[in-house]
Amino acid sequence: MSTRSQRGASPIGLSGLVASAITTIAALALPGMPAAFAQAKMTVAAPEGNAALDFDPWPGIRKDLFASRDITDEATTLSLEAPVRAEDAAIVPLTIRIPKAIAGDVKKLTLVIDKNPAPIAGVFTFGAGAGLGDRVISTRVRVDMYTNIRAIMETSDGKLHMVTKYVKAAGGCSAPALKDADEALAALGKMQLKTRAAPNQSAAMREGQVMIKHPNYSGMQMNQLTGLYIPAKYVQQLDVTRDGEIVFQLEGGISLSEDPNIRFTYGDGGTGVLEVTAKDTDGSVFKARVAPSGS
Repeated sequence: MSTRSQRGASPIGLSGLVASAITTIAALALPGMPAAFAQAKMTVAAPEGNAALDFDPWPGIRKDLFASRDITDEATTLSLEAPVRAEDAAIVPLTIRIPKAIAGDVKKLTLVIDKNPAPIAGVFTFGAGAGLGDRVISTRVRVDMYTNIRAIMETSDGKLHMVTKYVKAAGGCSAPALKDADEALAALGKMQLKTRAAPNQSAAMREGQVMIKHPNYSGMQMNQLTGLYIPAKYVQQLDVTRDGEIVFQLEGGISLSEDPNIRFTYGDGGTGVLEVTAKDTDGSVFKARVAPSGS
């Protein structure tokens, strides 16, 4: 069993881990962090000791992100797939499904990991290129302690709808990187972009997948040789277009896993050329482009 798996297996000693993580992240000036991310980051200033395990940061996060707006629990119209107990807290798989009946009205999707030091994993803003079929987003995230994970969608009429899953995992934000720094930086920004017909959907929808080589350093990981914290460096913006039309724009944070991997559906049309532009907190820009087979 890996070290990460052991961390995710039991809450014993978790309060100390949480207090340490919160103290560390509060001291970080994460580069390029959007205002909403920074506000929610400060919300998780939890008490120390065992009280940290019972602390509920959601009311504060909700207030920072959505003020006093109503949020409807919508397990019937919005689904979130997540493991009850994660095998690896640093790469926890999530899949969000929005049914065709309402997908066209959805303009934004926010992923929140309540007890992560920086709880907003990402904000997806959709465009016309997302299409009108079932909308599916899959990715991998870090989870720092047992927590609720939330997907909150906003429709064009301004209404908010939410689905929540409880996930047992711990230590994901501070888990050592899978590669050493030199290896990670040598491959930095290399992208794979794939496209195919979307499973179980009409010919009007396709599925894309973008995989980016990037360490997505959280600022909480320790260099095993020097004993110093590795500065935060992560993909903060990802734009995906089809024939020039926005499929989605993503604002990312430190809760996205190393080597970000996002699978998504989008509307077919035109020549079907899919393009991705990613930007990290150092200002580095990475691009990829792919066209369907035979185009």
